[in-house]
Amino acid sequence: MKYDCLVLGAGMVGISTALHLLERGRSVALVDRRGPAEETSYGNAGIIQTEAVTAYTFPRDLGSIVKYALNAHPESRLHYSALPEVASWLFQYWRQGSPAGVERSANGLVPLIRRCLAEHEILLEAAGAQEYLQRTGYLKVYSTAKLHASDAVAQQLLHDQYDVPFEVVDRGRLRELEPHIENVAGGIFLPDPASVTDPGAVGKAYADLFVERGGVFINADARTLDATGGAWQISGDAGHVAARDAVLALGIWSREILSGLGVKIPLIAKRGYHMHYASEGNASLTRPVVEVENGYVLAPMRQGIRLTTGAEFARRTAAPSPLQLGLVEPAAKQLYPLGARIEPEVWMGRRPCFPDMLPMIGKVPGQAGLWANFGHQHLGFTLGPVTGRLLAEVMAGGSPSVDMEPYRVDRF
Repeated sequence: MKYDCLVLGAGMVGISTALHLLERGRSVALVDRRGPAEETSYGNAGIIQTEAVTAYTFPRDLGSIVKYALNAHPESRLHYSALPEVASWLFQYWRQGSPAGVERSANGLVPLIRRCLAEHEILLEAAGAQEYLQRTGYLKVYSTAKLHASDAVAQQLLHDQYDVPFEVVDRGRLRELEPHIENVAGGIFLPDPASVTDPGAVGKAYADLFVERGGVFINADARTLDATGGAWQISGDAGHVAARDAVLALGIWSREILSGLGVKIPLIAKRGYHMHYASEGNASLTRPVVEVENGYVLAPMRQGIRLTTGAEFARRTAAPSPLQLGLVEPAAKQLYPLGARIEPEVWMGRRPCFPDMLPMIGKVPGQAGLWANFGHQHLGFTLGPVTGRLLAEVMAGGSPSVDMEPYRVDRF
């Protein structure tokens, strides 16, 4: 079987890329070892983060660094056995957290963030999946007045520099927005971000649209990728599948493919966990709620209330260790009347992150016909449609709608 393009990885980024390539007249095979949107694109908090113009950065003050290093903060957990794998990356991450580094990352994120919701809305309408979209914004809540006031100052700076709307809310206003949130000093309401009630279902709806429009979905392992006779080829149950161009949209697994081709990149996975819960009594949640001090999110989903954790740094092959979920669960039950766990097992995903928190989008140097679209850190669901469009524009030989320099594959 021969196609113009193979897109490897059927998460939000890969599905969106495949759709945009198809729109530009390419024959496209979307390839994954599992079904569409069954890895990290399934288990996120479902927020389309129109406010996320600055990236998550490494702390710069010594007190916070020590606290994180000692695993004294549930937002982040480091497996000390992973240090040989992640120490160099963490140092680069720390360097990128300088004011100049934060500004560079923001300059790369802003043009993507500005278009992220509009691109999702186009696909949601085309896929008939508007039912999943909520235009309710989201809340950040704080257990102490000091932290609330400090973050309000930071949010004002974001508003002044990047025009990010926000509202500082006291406990009275917070009760109007979310009557069942308790035990907080105050909050910050971000009205512009949207969210979805089932990220996995949205991804599958986009994949169904891809097939309806003439694309082909193939179950195969991307690790079989090989360059043969001027084409890229994979092998699966359907036999050999070849194309002139191949797109790596495999998230953290893109690193393994590139390493086999002699291309080294500083990409690691920030692992995260989630669990769904029933609500006690008549309690309900209207929008996602971020509890800032402990770094978790409660989000209303079709499956129940989803509790998602912060970041875990572990060895690439380490088994899941959902300690973070156990650490934040009691705090979450103080915040909102969570009932029983709905699922028997905790879910784990892998957020693919570069030290500068920007994705790689474009040609892979030295590998004719190989393209990159991965490394979207915490924003894969948010940015998949917009970066899919950008890469398709580049591959079609047109002029991309934004400067692609910040996303170069060889920038490190």
